[in-house]
Amino acid sequence: MNADPPVMLFDGHCNLCNHAVDFVLSREASTELRFASLQSEAGRSLLTRHGVTPPEGDPDTVLLVEDGVVWSHSDAALRVARRLRMPWRMIGCFGWVPRVVRDGIYRWIARNRYRWFGKSDTCRIATPAEKARFLSAPGG
Repeated sequence: MNADPPVMLFDGHCNLCNHAVDFVLSREASTELRFASLQSEAGRSLLTRHGVTPPEGDPDTVLLVEDGVVWSHSDAALRVARRLRMPWRMIGCFGWVPRVVRDGIYRWIARNRYRWFGKSDTCRIATPAEKARFLSAPGG
């Protein structure tokens, strides 16, 4: 088992994604999970270290790096949900739904997220209380 804490990588310009981070922060069962924007040097470096090419342009998925494995799309979202307090943890039970269906819904929302929820010109800034939970660039 990997000793590194799990990291949720998200689109820092996406309002829906930023609200999802806030949702997780306020409902997680423990404070083990770390966060990084997919646009950040820290997030891109983490993906590269795990053999994943960082996305160019607008990312289309949340990613979860957990125990050395990079999870994407609905798998990442469900694994994050399993880290929440009840009743929110129950969302993680939807893993029984075939991935093709889950990912189809996920991709439909991802394609429309900027239109429905908007896009920010800047990435989410961690509050002083959250700062230790967000990865920074090496040496930063």
